[in-house]
Amino acid sequence: MNSNARETVRGKVKTMKVKTIRWAFAGVGGRGRGLMRTTLGMGGVEARAVYDPNPDNLLRALDVAEEALGKRPEGYSAGPDAYERLLARDDVDAVLIASPVPLHAPMATAALRAGKHVLSEVGAAVTIEQCWDLVHAAEESQRIYMLAENACYIRNNLVILEMVRKGVFGDLTYAEGGYVHDLRSGLFRADGSLTWRGELAQNAGNWYPTHPMGPVSQWLGVNRGDRLVSLVSLSSREAGASHLARQKLGVEKAAGLGFANDSNNTLIRTAKGALIDLRFDVSSARPCLSTMHLTLQGTTASYDSRDANSKIWIEGRTEGHTWEPLSEYAEEFEPALWRKWGEEAKKTGHGGADFFSISEFLDVVRTGRPSPIDAVDAATWSCITPLSAASAAAGGQPREIPDFTQGSWNKRRD
Repeated sequence: MNSNARETVRGKVKTMKVKTIRWAFAGVGGRGRGLMRTTLGMGGVEARAVYDPNPDNLLRALDVAEEALGKRPEGYSAGPDAYERLLARDDVDAVLIASPVPLHAPMATAALRAGKHVLSEVGAAVTIEQCWDLVHAAEESQRIYMLAENACYIRNNLVILEMVRKGVFGDLTYAEGGYVHDLRSGLFRADGSLTWRGELAQNAGNWYPTHPMGPVSQWLGVNRGDRLVSLVSLSSREAGASHLARQKLGVEKAAGLGFANDSNNTLIRTAKGALIDLRFDVSSARPCLSTMHLTLQGTTASYDSRDANSKIWIEGRTEGHTWEPLSEYAEEFEPALWRKWGEEAKKTGHGGADFFSISEFLDVVRTGRPSPIDAVDAATWSCITPLSAASAAAGGQPREIPDFTQGSWNKRRD
């Protein structure tokens, strides 16, 4: 540990009173390097190590670090134990994981057990076992875990959260979340082999649920006063990705790809009786106005972003039964984070949301306050992947959702 740091224990989590946080970066393809640039542009950080099994990705990332900080970190690529050797370093405080999704949970669990704090890209896990492993590793290691779900930091989503907290919506009963855009070209390579996204697309359910589940769960107080209880899920037949694959690869190669479905709809019930309607489709040909849409329904207000123009109706404030732009209320319900850091955040990816994912993690590590998206949240949102697949494969039979809070969902607070 660096000389200006000391460990403290706050609650069950060991935190570090540090001026400088020493990072390792694991998985530095295009997305990982983007997050790396944003991280290294913030004050009080160092890059000590970088891991990627692809030597080209690794070299590009080492160049990024050297350009940002004037010092080249150590690279890890060769050998089956390269990541383990990185984790064995005693000069790494935190690991940012941006590897392919199926590797997120194993890599995060290993890092936590090696005594490192973890910021992980989405989704957090792809099996129930991985979800529980992540929860237990965070508990037992007393290290900080945060899921870098940037959708939770999109300005409009935080405006709605402020409205919910101030009672504008009254009692909440229903929410919709959709992740819908044409991602077919990212499912397979030119030689006909599947990418990690393509491998996940062999799953019959929703294999990328956390973007909509994050904001919706925060609005509904999931794991902090309410919890997800059960789901039912149905999928369409598969057609869209295979159609493009036949055009790009030919009939013979396309026939063996084995995609499971185009569209999936999952209905989720909460302990308090709210209903979440989750839609997922990255395999259908379509123009893309927005990759994500969200709605929220309460007794005194309704919100809808499905046509890419966020709109709201508030009882007693909106005239008549017509929608009005959410922007009319953005100043009144301005999120504190955006009020303070908005201009700085806008210089980074996803409209500034990436900035807040990273800056919030840094603040949690330094102050010891609870992680805003901890391992329990990450597991709860990510378990939709295996459970939706199981339900859809069984013709829509209900599946119980584990209580990753282990009975404390009505006691936990931010």
